[in-house]
Amino acid sequence: MSSGQESTLKKENISILRDLTVSMKLVLTSRYFYIGVVVLAVGMLLNFASQTYLHNYMSEGKTLPMLSDLILDNIPYMNVGYLYDIGSLLSVFVAVVYIVVKKEGRQLSYFLILMGIFYVVRGIFIVLTPFGNPPLFNGTGAPFNGFSKFELGVYPSGHVGNAVMFFLLARDKFFKWLLFGIVIFIIITLLLARGHYSVDIFSGWFFAYAIKSFGEKHLKYFDLSDDPVPL
Repeated sequence: MSSGQESTLKKENISILRDLTVSMKLVLTSRYFYIGVVVLAVGMLLNFASQTYLHNYMSEGKTLPMLSDLILDNIPYMNVGYLYDIGSLLSVFVAVVYIVVKKEGRQLSYFLILMGIFYVVRGIFIVLTPFGNPPLFNGTGAPFNGFSKFELGVYPSGHVGNAVMFFLLARDKFFKWLLFGIVIFIIITLLLARGHYSVDIFSGWFFAYAIKSFGEKHLKYFDLSDDPVPL
Protein backbone atom coordinates (compact mmCIF):
# COMPACT_ATOMS: atom_id res chain seq x y z
CA MET A 1 0.00 0.00 0.00
CA SER A 2 1.38 3.37 -1.01
CA SER A 3 1.72 6.31 1.37
CA GLY A 4 -1.10 8.09 -0.50
CA GLN A 5 -3.45 5.15 -0.02
CA GLU A 6 -2.52 4.92 3.66
CA SER A 7 -3.24 8.62 4.08
CA THR A 8 -6.63 8.28 2.37
CA LEU A 9 -7.54 5.26 4.50
CA LYS A 10 -6.51 7.10 7.66
CA LYS A 11 -8.68 10.08 6.71
CA GLU A 12 -11.64 7.79 6.02
CA ASN A 13 -11.23 6.09 9.41
CA ILE A 14 -11.00 9.46 11.16
CA SER A 15 -14.12 10.62 9.30
CA ILE A 16 -16.05 7.50 10.35
CA LEU A 17 -14.93 7.89 13.97
CA ARG A 18 -15.81 11.59 14.02
CA ASP A 19 -19.27 11.00 12.53
CA LEU A 20 -19.91 8.13 14.95
CA THR A 21 -18.95 10.34 17.89
CA VAL A 22 -21.22 13.17 16.72
CA SER A 23 -24.09 10.75 16.05
CA MET A 24 -23.79 9.07 19.44
CA LYS A 25 -23.71 12.47 21.15
CA LEU A 26 -27.03 13.28 19.48
CA VAL A 27 -28.53 9.87 20.23
CA LEU A 28 -27.45 9.72 23.86
CA THR A 29 -28.93 13.16 24.57
CA SER A 30 -32.29 12.17 23.08
CA ARG A 31 -35.13 10.72 25.15
CA TYR A 32 -36.05 8.50 22.19
CA PHE A 33 -32.91 6.42 22.69
CA TYR A 34 -33.84 5.62 26.28
CA ILE A 35 -37.45 4.90 25.35
CA GLY A 36 -36.15 2.45 22.74
CA VAL A 37 -33.85 0.79 25.28
CA VAL A 38 -36.69 0.41 27.79
CA VAL A 39 -39.12 -1.03 25.21
CA LEU A 40 -36.49 -3.51 23.99
CA ALA A 41 -35.69 -4.55 27.57
CA VAL A 42 -39.40 -5.01 28.32
CA GLY A 43 -39.81 -7.08 25.16
CA MET A 44 -36.91 -9.37 26.02
CA LEU A 45 -38.09 -9.79 29.61
CA LEU A 46 -41.60 -10.54 28.36
CA ASN A 47 -40.22 -13.25 26.07
CA PHE A 48 -38.36 -14.81 28.99
CA ALA A 49 -41.46 -14.64 31.20
CA SER A 50 -43.61 -16.23 28.48
CA GLN A 51 -41.13 -19.05 27.94
CA THR A 52 -40.88 -19.60 31.69
CA TYR A 53 -44.68 -19.81 31.85
CA LEU A 54 -44.70 -22.45 29.11
CA HIS A 55 -41.93 -24.38 30.86
CA ASN A 56 -43.87 -24.37 34.14
CA TYR A 57 -47.02 -25.40 32.26
CA MET A 58 -45.24 -28.46 30.85
CA SER A 59 -43.60 -29.20 34.19
CA GLU A 60 -47.10 -29.82 35.57
CA GLY A 61 -47.43 -32.77 33.19
CA LYS A 62 -49.40 -30.89 30.55
CA THR A 63 -48.46 -31.00 26.89
CA LEU A 64 -48.36 -28.53 24.02
CA PRO A 65 -49.67 -29.70 20.64
CA MET A 66 -47.28 -30.68 17.85
CA LEU A 67 -48.46 -29.74 14.37
CA SER A 68 -48.19 -31.25 10.92
CA ASP A 69 -46.19 -29.10 8.51
CA LEU A 70 -46.20 -29.45 4.73
CA ILE A 71 -42.57 -28.33 4.39
CA LEU A 72 -41.08 -30.09 7.43
CA ASP A 73 -42.83 -33.33 6.53
CA ASN A 74 -41.10 -33.40 3.15
CA ILE A 75 -37.50 -32.37 3.88
CA PRO A 76 -34.74 -34.28 5.70
CA TYR A 77 -33.86 -33.56 9.33
CA MET A 78 -30.34 -32.31 10.06
CA ASN A 79 -28.90 -31.57 13.49
CA VAL A 80 -27.68 -28.05 12.62
CA GLY A 81 -29.47 -26.05 15.30
CA TYR A 82 -26.33 -24.12 16.24
CA LEU A 83 -26.16 -22.67 12.70
CA TYR A 84 -29.32 -20.58 12.99
CA ASP A 85 -28.03 -19.09 16.24
CA ILE A 86 -24.78 -18.22 14.46
CA GLY A 87 -26.83 -16.65 11.67
CA SER A 88 -28.84 -14.61 14.15
CA LEU A 89 -25.69 -13.34 15.88
CA LEU A 90 -24.18 -12.58 12.47
CA SER A 91 -27.19 -10.45 11.53
CA VAL A 92 -26.66 -8.36 14.68
CA PHE A 93 -22.94 -8.00 13.91
CA VAL A 94 -23.62 -6.94 10.32
CA ALA A 95 -26.24 -4.42 11.50
CA VAL A 96 -23.70 -2.87 13.89
CA VAL A 97 -21.05 -2.72 11.14
CA TYR A 98 -23.63 -1.11 8.84
CA ILE A 99 -24.45 1.57 11.41
CA VAL A 100 -20.75 2.37 11.92
CA VAL A 101 -19.46 2.14 8.34
CA LYS A 102 -22.43 3.85 6.71
CA LYS A 103 -22.62 6.50 9.42
CA GLU A 104 -26.18 5.58 10.37
CA GLY A 105 -25.75 6.03 14.11
CA ARG A 106 -28.69 8.40 14.23
CA GLN A 107 -30.95 5.48 13.27
CA LEU A 108 -30.09 3.63 16.48
CA SER A 109 -33.14 4.80 18.47
CA TYR A 110 -35.36 3.73 15.56
CA PHE A 111 -33.70 0.29 15.45
CA LEU A 112 -34.24 -0.15 19.19
CA ILE A 113 -37.91 0.85 19.31
CA LEU A 114 -38.90 -1.38 16.38
CA MET A 115 -36.97 -4.36 17.73
CA GLY A 116 -38.53 -3.73 21.14
CA ILE A 117 -42.04 -3.69 19.70
CA PHE A 118 -41.34 -6.92 17.82
CA TYR A 119 -40.26 -8.70 20.99
CA VAL A 120 -43.21 -7.35 22.98
CA VAL A 121 -45.58 -8.68 20.31
CA ARG A 122 -43.74 -12.00 20.17
CA GLY A 123 -43.80 -12.36 23.94
CA ILE A 124 -47.59 -12.08 23.83
CA PHE A 125 -48.17 -14.32 20.82
CA ILE A 126 -46.06 -17.29 21.98
CA VAL A 127 -48.44 -17.57 24.95
CA LEU A 128 -51.61 -16.88 22.95
CA THR A 129 -50.62 -19.62 20.47
CA PRO A 130 -48.68 -22.11 22.64
CA PHE A 131 -47.60 -24.74 20.11
CA GLY A 132 -45.10 -27.39 21.09
CA ASN A 133 -41.76 -27.56 19.31
CA PRO A 134 -41.81 -29.42 15.98
CA PRO A 135 -41.21 -33.20 16.01
CA LEU A 136 -37.49 -34.16 16.00
CA PHE A 137 -36.44 -30.80 17.46
CA ASN A 138 -33.41 -31.58 19.57
CA GLY A 139 -32.48 -28.16 20.98
CA THR A 140 -29.81 -25.83 19.77
CA GLY A 141 -26.93 -27.66 21.45
CA ALA A 142 -23.46 -26.41 22.29
CA PRO A 143 -22.01 -23.83 22.27
CA PHE A 144 -25.20 -21.75 22.36
CA ASN A 145 -28.00 -23.82 23.93
CA GLY A 146 -30.43 -21.24 22.69
CA PHE A 147 -30.64 -17.54 23.48
CA SER A 148 -32.91 -18.16 26.46
CA LYS A 149 -33.17 -20.58 29.37
CA PHE A 150 -36.06 -22.51 27.79
CA GLU A 151 -36.34 -23.20 24.07
CA LEU A 152 -40.12 -22.88 24.03
CA GLY A 153 -42.53 -20.60 22.22
CA VAL A 154 -42.49 -20.87 18.45
CA TYR A 155 -44.96 -18.38 16.94
CA PRO A 156 -43.60 -16.12 15.50
CA SER A 157 -39.91 -16.91 14.97
CA GLY A 158 -37.66 -14.49 16.83
CA HIS A 159 -34.61 -15.54 14.79
CA VAL A 160 -36.32 -14.68 11.51
CA GLY A 161 -38.10 -11.56 12.76
CA ASN A 162 -34.88 -10.15 14.22
CA ALA A 163 -32.87 -10.67 11.00
CA VAL A 164 -35.69 -9.48 8.73
CA MET A 165 -36.02 -6.27 10.73
CA PHE A 166 -32.34 -5.48 10.18
CA PHE A 167 -32.75 -6.29 6.49
CA LEU A 168 -35.72 -3.91 6.20
CA LEU A 169 -33.97 -1.10 8.09
CA ALA A 170 -30.74 -1.18 6.08
CA ARG A 171 -30.59 1.59 3.47
CA ASP A 172 -27.35 0.59 1.76
CA LYS A 173 -27.78 -1.87 -1.14
CA PHE A 174 -24.74 -4.03 -0.29
CA PHE A 175 -25.68 -4.43 3.37
CA LYS A 176 -29.31 -5.01 2.45
CA TRP A 177 -28.41 -7.94 0.18
CA LEU A 178 -25.95 -9.28 2.75
CA LEU A 179 -28.62 -9.25 5.44
CA PHE A 180 -31.10 -10.84 3.03
CA GLY A 181 -28.64 -13.68 2.49
CA ILE A 182 -28.35 -14.15 6.25
CA VAL A 183 -32.16 -14.27 6.54
CA ILE A 184 -32.31 -17.05 3.93
CA PHE A 185 -29.52 -18.94 5.74
CA ILE A 186 -31.43 -18.71 9.04
CA ILE A 187 -34.66 -19.91 7.41
CA ILE A 188 -33.00 -22.92 5.77
CA THR A 189 -31.20 -24.02 8.94
CA LEU A 190 -34.33 -23.52 11.06
CA LEU A 191 -36.30 -25.78 8.74
CA LEU A 192 -33.60 -28.46 8.56
CA ALA A 193 -33.14 -28.49 12.35
CA ARG A 194 -36.90 -28.33 13.00
CA GLY A 195 -36.30 -25.18 15.03
CA HIS A 196 -39.63 -23.74 13.89
CA TYR A 197 -42.69 -24.62 11.92
CA SER A 198 -42.88 -22.97 8.52
CA VAL A 199 -45.79 -20.80 9.73
CA ASP A 200 -43.54 -19.43 12.51
CA ILE A 201 -40.90 -18.51 9.94
CA PHE A 202 -43.29 -16.79 7.55
CA SER A 203 -45.07 -15.01 10.40
CA GLY A 204 -41.72 -13.77 11.72
CA TRP A 205 -41.13 -12.13 8.33
CA PHE A 206 -44.62 -10.59 8.13
CA PHE A 207 -44.64 -9.44 11.76
CA ALA A 208 -41.33 -7.64 11.18
CA TYR A 209 -42.67 -6.06 7.97
CA ALA A 210 -45.90 -4.95 9.68
CA ILE A 211 -44.01 -3.40 12.61
CA LYS A 212 -41.59 -1.67 10.23
CA SER A 213 -44.58 -0.27 8.28
CA PHE A 214 -46.15 0.90 11.54
CA GLY A 215 -42.88 2.57 12.48
CA GLU A 216 -42.65 4.34 9.12
CA LYS A 217 -46.08 5.83 9.71
CA HIS A 218 -46.05 6.59 13.43
CA LEU A 219 -42.50 6.43 14.84
CA LYS A 220 -40.22 8.14 12.32
CA TYR A 221 -39.34 10.76 14.93
CA PHE A 222 -37.20 8.04 16.57
CA ASP A 223 -34.94 8.26 13.51
CA LEU A 224 -32.72 11.25 14.34
CA SER A 225 -31.04 11.47 10.93
CA ASP A 226 -32.40 14.94 10.21
CA ASP A 227 -32.03 16.34 13.74
CA PRO A 228 -29.47 19.11 14.39
CA VAL A 229 -26.34 18.10 16.30
CA PRO A 230 -26.31 19.30 19.94
CA LEU A 231 -23.52 21.71 20.83
